[in-house]
Amino acid sequence: MKQEIPIYDISSLSSLRKEELIVGRFGSYSRSHQHLHYPHRHSFYHIVLFTEGSGSHSIDFEQFEVKPGQIYFMVPGQVHSWSFKGPVDGFVVNFSATYFQSFLLHTDYLQKFSFFNSVVKDSVLDLPAGACKAVADLFEELLNITTQSTKFSDDHGRVLLLRMFMVISDLLVEKSEKYLSSYNYTLLRNFQQLIERNYENLRLPKDYAELLYITPNHLNALCNDLLGLSAGEVIRNRIVLEAKRLLVNLDLSVTEISYQLNFNDNSYFTKFFKKYVGVTPEEFRKTFKK
Repeated sequence: MKQEIPIYDISSLSSLRKEELIVGRFGSYSRSHQHLHYPHRHSFYHIVLFTEGSGSHSIDFEQFEVKPGQIYFMVPGQVHSWSFKGPVDGFVVNFSATYFQSFLLHTDYLQKFSFFNSVVKDSVLDLPAGACKAVADLFEELLNITTQSTKFSDDHGRVLLLRMFMVISDLLVEKSEKYLSSYNYTLLRNFQQLIERNYENLRLPKDYAELLYITPNHLNALCNDLLGLSAGEVIRNRIVLEAKRLLVNLDLSVTEISYQLNFNDNSYFTKFFKKYVGVTPEEFRKTFKK
């Protein structure tokens, strides 16, 4: 029987709550949404702070150990699932992709924060012991704000959420100083955004360098300096990630996936995938099903 990996919209989880923002305690949230323990995607941003519990969390096929003081930032489209050992608790925040659009002049403001850059290793943070309580207090305050119905409660929630992002970002001082003050970081973010929009059609660094008005050598040096990867690897990694995401959708054949990713030859897609993943698409799919 064919099976498609579910994609949840925030309204499907909101019940009687506001559809643009959901804030709650993670223990009760995970108990009332048991289906979220199975692989799924969101069309919204998803943030979880753990204050107690253990287990594992898979985000885009990378595994992380769940532990107190850990915070996860997930962006729309990522495939993830939970597996807990006993009870867990903390805070959960879900907000729509358009939540800040009517509030901020710069609609791409969230991209200033490294934990929203879609790179999984940058989106899972272990908070310093002294900072965990302060961050948890911000979540608690946000939870209280969202239960109120005052004239400015909606905007108060947005301001508090942005403040939380800034406080957490300030904990990443070394990374912030290296990246955010740099013109090259802006170029890198533009490169990553271009890949998101064009990875199905543009495969070569020179194509992106032309769009960025820089040379391919400059783009390659930039990626090596900030990511430790060549520009070609960054592009390939995004194609491989999308291939994995599509392969867990059992409703699509490998041939359909190869065409969707603009591989005109199914055998070439299979060779490409095996070269960079180590197994064929069919073998990856079988492993995931198990």
